[in-house]
Amino acid sequence: MKTFTNTLTFDIQPRTRLICGPGSSAEVVSYVKSLVSIGTRPARVLVVSDAGIVQAGHFGRVADRLREAGLEVGSFHDFGENPTSGMVDRAVQAAAEFQPDVLIGLGGGSSLDCCKGMNFVYSGGGRIHDYHGVGKATADMLPMIAIPTTSGTGSETQSFALISDDETHIKMACGDPKAACKIAVLDPELTLTQPPRITALTGIDALSHAIETYVTRRRNAMSTMYSRQAFGLLARSFEKVIADGSDVNARCDMQLGASLAGMAIETSMLGAAHATANPLTARHDIVHGQAVGLMLPAVIRFNGTEHADWYADLMREIEPEISEKDSPDRLAEQVEDWMRAAGLATSLDELSVPSSDIGMFVDDALEQWTGTFNPIALDEDSVRMLYREVA
Repeated sequence: MKTFTNTLTFDIQPRTRLICGPGSSAEVVSYVKSLVSIGTRPARVLVVSDAGIVQAGHFGRVADRLREAGLEVGSFHDFGENPTSGMVDRAVQAAAEFQPDVLIGLGGGSSLDCCKGMNFVYSGGGRIHDYHGVGKATADMLPMIAIPTTSGTGSETQSFALISDDETHIKMACGDPKAACKIAVLDPELTLTQPPRITALTGIDALSHAIETYVTRRRNAMSTMYSRQAFGLLARSFEKVIADGSDVNARCDMQLGASLAGMAIETSMLGAAHATANPLTARHDIVHGQAVGLMLPAVIRFNGTEHADWYADLMREIEPEISEKDSPDRLAEQVEDWMRAAGLATSLDELSVPSSDIGMFVDDALEQWTGTFNPIALDEDSVRMLYREVA
């Protein structure tokens, strides 16, 4: 029986000013000044960016512009991909020493999540575990500007930070309206320095967000609009940026698509592909984009048994004449084609992940919050089937 979804029931309040265009990050000083009053001392701006962003020169250029305008600049770089609770602790210590007025998250999803995680704890006290869930912020948070250098997570338009527990490696989703960025700056020129593999992994992540948010229990008129527009932009641009990383127009479409998918996540949430991908990352350190791209085709085929019409809506963005019946399989095949074009694995065997671990993955996946939003309820048998399909 199909899940009933009332698409006209939603509560959406856009909280982030979205600025998009080549070279838009050059105006970072004006964005900072729009958020803080210039008093007797210079405004203090703490920039959170990973080591790769420093090496690429993006941090230096942003910091130089801020300093030239008379602002004081601090920095935090001591974190990695999939930021952990320990990394957040170190970021909070850096913030306590610098005492910023404004935060800038500069980089990929890890930079933005670490910055938001730090903001939760620095502003409200305690530790990041206290903010696991929704609506746990205990105080107003510092204004944050997000300047993504990838086209993947859409964290710049979300009020969630994903932080892994140092000991259990479980990803904690910490969300609150107060954590939403005040400004998100989409400058496709900053994505031109991405290595091809990062372009591929983040692009697949963005596509998975557009696809999953379109078919959740919480889908609504606004989220489906964001999801479908995101899918169209991403699907038409992904192979272009894989083939030619210097294509600024395609890069721009990828950035906007990722941000729109992030806006869909805010109200629609995700589903089984993310629920089954997270255990692969936690137990075998499989990069998130690879993990979710691996699981997505199996999930599409599973959900397509009841919701082929939803997948048909998406596929008509790129294949207008496709039939409803053929849409789930065709979309699943398209995702597999994108994965192969990007040089990513399409089976657990290719990743040297033993099928004997499937039992552990099943247990872990059923504990994932994202799985509760899947349009078909997950149980042990269905999740095991999903993993066996990609073995």
